[in-house]
Amino acid sequence: MKKQRKRLPNSIQEKQTKFEMQALHTEQESQSSEMRKPKEHQSFNPKKLESVVPRKGLVVVVHFLVILVMGLLSVSHGRFIVTPIMRKGRDVPALFILGDSSVDCGENTLFYPLLHRNLSLYPCNGSDSSLLPHLLAEKMGLPYIPPFYSQNGSIEEVLRGINFGSAQATIMNPSSQNYQSLNQQIRQVFETIELLHLQLSQSSVLHFIRSSIFYLSFGKDDYIDLFLRNSSGALLEYSSQEFANILASQMIDVMRNLYDMNVRKIICMGILPLGCTPRVVSSVSELNNSTDGGRKCVEKINKLVLEYNAMLNEQIVELNAELPDADIVFCDVYQGVKEIITNSELYGFEDVNSACCGLGLYGATIGCLSMEMACKQAANHVWWDLYNPTKAVNALLADSAWFGQPFSGICRPFTIHELVTAAFSPSYHNAKLRI
Repeated sequence: MKKQRKRLPNSIQEKQTKFEMQALHTEQESQSSEMRKPKEHQSFNPKKLESVVPRKGLVVVVHFLVILVMGLLSVSHGRFIVTPIMRKGRDVPALFILGDSSVDCGENTLFYPLLHRNLSLYPCNGSDSSLLPHLLAEKMGLPYIPPFYSQNGSIEEVLRGINFGSAQATIMNPSSQNYQSLNQQIRQVFETIELLHLQLSQSSVLHFIRSSIFYLSFGKDDYIDLFLRNSSGALLEYSSQEFANILASQMIDVMRNLYDMNVRKIICMGILPLGCTPRVVSSVSELNNSTDGGRKCVEKINKLVLEYNAMLNEQIVELNAELPDADIVFCDVYQGVKEIITNSELYGFEDVNSACCGLGLYGATIGCLSMEMACKQAANHVWWDLYNPTKAVNALLADSAWFGQPFSGICRPFTIHELVTAAFSPSYHNAKLRI
């Protein structure tokens, strides 16, 4: 005898009916967009992603995912939980974050214990996070985005977004277990979406993924550990232009993979002026330093970053044109941070060279190992630790990325606010056509 589905309260039924109508509309749009899709574009194949997770670590990851899927299933009579996805008053249901220390405070190191050896702690206290993606999440009306390895199997947690980022992560597959790779994080995204398909209808998952935003912030660790320190021989194997092109092309490939997972809204961050960070300035203080009113930067390193940022931006422009129903925003944080360093007094910063939290020359010989090491007035510093800016800097970047002020044009072809709230406005589509 067929089991009767438990009747939901009227208020939830109304929300679910409204949501299913939105999902149906999205599914119809999907069918029409498939006809516009380039013929050579193929569906996502996770086997193409070369994972470099150690064998033991992979077993633990699988075990973690089993626990997660068990949590997603209702323990009552084996029925699925019906959960409204779109929250009232929000234009974006969830934010999914991928990246390096620019997005993670060291919370996603469960299977990478070696990360703690060189980890420079960043203050991450729930909603009081100092990281740029968390500040943007606040502007989107979203709660704090929890790290991937802290998930307890709750469908509510998954549906508000996940931070897949790791404090040390590279675009290229790393040669050391000290690092996560971009491909590993993409695999975790794919597996999470597959788990959602076990919980919700196909149309519901489609609508949720297409409405959510995916945030990518990589590249810093590739230049620090794969190129500048030459830990993998990249310095001998590639020219700076070849290396930048490899990194940018791999980022584009990942965005294509996300598109094949039905992701349509992506924020891709460039690399900040790495040559101005305390660790780089202190390490090569005698080489190629430019000093302007006490402001020190290694311009040779900055040129490498600019080369990568320019290639990534150019390829994103091409990808936006190729995928007309995708909206990919490139944010040039280099431009914003360099403006702050150049006109520090205008923005209220007194120290543009030294880390607020660290020891040694410019506070960069030893990273931030405890909050007791931090300076008293972090808001006066541009840099928090070896490579990361303070919350005061990130707040200015978040405002500029969101509304275009005080640094206009750092996000293009439109602001993140337009990406989130004005998806159907004429100005939004005109900006899309100007690419």
